Amino acid sequence: MTKTTRIDARFAALKKEKRPALITFITAGDPDPETSKAILGGLADAGADVIELGMPFSDPMADGPAIQASSQRALKGGQTMVKTLQMVRDFRAKDAATPIVLMGYYNPIYVYGNGRFIADAKAAGVDGLIVVDVPPEADEELCLPALRAGLNFIRLATPTTDKARLPAVLSNTSGFVYYVSITGITGAAAPEVNDVQKHVGAIKSATPLPVVVGFGVKSGEQARALGQTADGVVVGSALVSRIEKSLGAKGEATSKTTKDVLELVKELSSALRAY
Repeated sequence: MTKTTRIDARFAALKKEKRPALITFITAGDPDPETSKAILGGLADAGADVIELGMPFSDPMADGPAIQASSQRALKGGQTMVKTLQMVRDFRAKDAATPIVLMGYYNPIYVYGNGRFIADAKAAGVDGLIVVDVPPEADEELCLPALRAGLNFIRLATPTTDKARLPAVLSNTSGFVYYVSITGITGAAAPEVNDVQKHVGAIKSATPLPVVVGFGVKSGEQARALGQTADGVVVGSALVSRIEKSLGAKGEATSKTTKDVLELVKELSSALRAY
């Protein structure tokens, strides 16, 4: 893969600005298609540099209760892969610069069809994929075809990724490396900055790719501390929790839903720009 992607361009621009990226995660279709579209459309203006859009799945094993619940809300509301890709198309009609990464699990992609998915994702304006349950040993299945199509394929490294395993994780990875700052599920605990710094340093010594940190980041203060070590900070569970807390008695979106999520994004962005 030799062509510069939106992800490559965004991280190059941020390097010149000498600040880390704010990477935001929401689940497509949560809490309903229209509200989700409104949130997605407002993320970049609120300060998101890269957007991870979750592909809803009935059994998101690596995710904590907040993101699990977001997938359930989205699926209950009728979200499908076709609708998720349409969300990206609609976003691209208004924003040609902000990178979008589809994140999730292999099952919905497999059901959709690998070749069809890669072609449709590329055509919709997707820039990269994070598929948490496809290991490097299965690169021929999805990773390599995605790379050939011009999509970045982003892998996760964890606190248990040792020196022997790291080369396999980095092989065929592009765009950036996502360091999972805690062991366990998303949103379960706060990352320990000193531990993160050590692991991020080890990854950086093995790859020229940007290294971003996610899992457990809930506040601007945490994001700022981690951003002094990493090239970007991912916030997901905290945003999804904002959605959940804003819902009405029957689980419906309210006038606060979009506003509350984007206010948190603004807070996080301000913290990462205040170096």
